[in-house]
Amino acid sequence: MSVVAWACLIGMAGCSHPMRALVGGNMRIDGDMGVRGDMGVDGDINMNGTMNTVSKPDNTASPIRPVEINAGSGGSKSRIAIVDVDGLLIDRNFSGFGSMGENPVALFREKMRWIESDHTISAVVLRINSPGGGVTASDMLAHQLQHLKETRNIPVVACLMTTGTGGAYYLATHADTIVAHPTSVVGGIGVILNNYNKEDTLGQFNIVSLPIKSGDKIDVGSPERMMRREERDLLQAMADEFHERFIEQVRLSRGDRLVISSDEQEPTIDEMKDADERSPDVDAGDFIPFDGRVVSGIQAHAMGLVDQTGYLNDAVELAANMAGLSPSPALILLRRDNDRAMSEFDVTPNVPMTSILPIQLPGLDRSAMPTFLYLWQPDPSVVTSNGG
Repeated sequence: MSVVAWACLIGMAGCSHPMRALVGGNMRIDGDMGVRGDMGVDGDINMNGTMNTVSKPDNTASPIRPVEINAGSGGSKSRIAIVDVDGLLIDRNFSGFGSMGENPVALFREKMRWIESDHTISAVVLRINSPGGGVTASDMLAHQLQHLKETRNIPVVACLMTTGTGGAYYLATHADTIVAHPTSVVGGIGVILNNYNKEDTLGQFNIVSLPIKSGDKIDVGSPERMMRREERDLLQAMADEFHERFIEQVRLSRGDRLVISSDEQEPTIDEMKDADERSPDVDAGDFIPFDGRVVSGIQAHAMGLVDQTGYLNDAVELAANMAGLSPSPALILLRRDNDRAMSEFDVTPNVPMTSILPIQLPGLDRSAMPTFLYLWQPDPSVVTSNGG
């Protein structure tokens, strides 16, 4: 049927008067009915009544469900849940081409709630592949994981994949054990807040900022003017506070396993492996990775940032052993119906949309406010990807 004819039919909804409609064209039906040829309709069509349409407010989201990827052995009903934590950790819904549009914080909470209520899940493996994200978002994820441990008291093993830095490593420190690939990028124990001064750029276009404000420091960090020294000190104090919070968490979680070096020069891996002095009282000046640097998985193990190097199957086997399960336990993923889940390495398509312009100008989009980040940030595009 032609588009015009359909438009005519839709327009007649609720009309009690006859309307003349012409429906022409070729209609072909092949199959068991055995009808093939031309069909024409010429005459009056009477429609009475009301047409009601119902639209689903969210046509993508469905409740998460367990997807079994390994049946396990031994006939036990106990299972291990692999919870994937991927990409930028920001408390906002993502939007982008091919993206699921998920809020990482909300999705993680939904998975934690499922595990809390499903007592067939005897252990959790956090499969982490993330450079980190917002300070608050990272802390919210860690709080939800801590709540799960207090509620269920089941072992949690974090497995760092390609990247486990910043807020992603912060989350990992709340697990019972951390496994990293030998080639993982680990660490990033630091804080960053991206700010830009565009005063000269605006001046080139004769644009002058004329803010009307009450409260002298309400526009601290505005890119429209040079930041004053006392304003920078205010923001620096906040960054230092969040950094110290990160350090305290590492001290609490890994203190007795961190390798301390009082040397001015960075120790070699062999020196760290042979170090005998280990103490929970680690100062920022004594432990090299507290300066925000990243290291390889092998270096992270030598420094005590992770418990062992290995792969995802090693993390699963470790979690099974901690939970008293067989070495080949049943494994599940927690996914939505429209999210593929063929193996434990599948990643939910959830990437933020960056600017559609050929170039990205940091600080240009003021609808995405900057935030303090636990984030390893070698790529400046992450600055404007989703509020960084």
